[in-house]
Amino acid sequence: MGSRWILIGSIAIVFVLCFWSQGRFAQPAPALVSSTTPPERIVTMAPSVTETAFALGLGDRVVGVSSYCTYPPEALDKPKIGGFLNPNYERIVGLRPDAILLLKSSGGAPSTLRKLRLPVLEISHLSVDGILDSIQRVGQVCGAEPEAEAIVVDIRSRLEAIDRKTADRPRPRVLISIDRTPGTGTLQDVYVAGDDGHIDRIIELAGGRNALTETRARFPVVSHEGILKINPEVVVDLAYGVVGGGTDESTFLADWQSLPQIDAVRNGQVHLVADKYATVPGPRFILFVEKLAQLLHPEIDWNK
Repeated sequence: MGSRWILIGSIAIVFVLCFWSQGRFAQPAPALVSSTTPPERIVTMAPSVTETAFALGLGDRVVGVSSYCTYPPEALDKPKIGGFLNPNYERIVGLRPDAILLLKSSGGAPSTLRKLRLPVLEISHLSVDGILDSIQRVGQVCGAEPEAEAIVVDIRSRLEAIDRKTADRPRPRVLISIDRTPGTGTLQDVYVAGDDGHIDRIIELAGGRNALTETRARFPVVSHEGILKINPEVVVDLAYGVVGGGTDESTFLADWQSLPQIDAVRNGQVHLVADKYATVPGPRFILFVEKLAQLLHPEIDWNK
């Protein structure tokens, strides 16, 4: 019952704010432009967007972040404005932002924020190209173009180095597990990376192939029987919950032994990646590409 009243109260606040802004200031929402005055009070509404802003050196101008931000450490001290499904519009308005950076996939938030006459910049992190483009776009809007260019050049050069090293190598079929219930001794309802998203591209950039090719879903659920059918050569478990989550690595990986028939288990190619950057489509995605490339191609001397 308490959660229901909180939800009703939040809806009421949004309604009042929208009514107030439209009635008192009946004019279109201000545009966010980059030509004259870079924003000084920035709100970031997703972890990947927060990482982008801080990577560009804009941390001192960030006045509010998503409640789910964990990186960089400085972001933890910033005021929280809620999450993807439950943004706190009252708090956002109170922060007096002159730029709100959010993802295009943020549901109805962009429309609501514009009705509140708040300047919004929507960026896309649904693909690797979108991540790189967003770095440059945020840099342009926020007066950090040299920093943005340096980050993008660095990422592209590191991707080119991986491509050179893996160009003539076999490309193993990879299944990346995004989320599941660990420690059950079996595998049921495993969320995996489909072939319509940035992780699919990361597998390719790391010198592999996505083992799941028969769906356009971004993160489909695959059963025990489904994994048997896919029969991946390599499994990568993005077990970010292992760190501080009460489940050790051996317990997490033991669940895959319920499928001794698949190539990945039979050949000892089930890997755990507990780094949080692996699940955040921001500038640090390059770290995941590099780590995955090393897992897929241990025969390469990566120190050269």
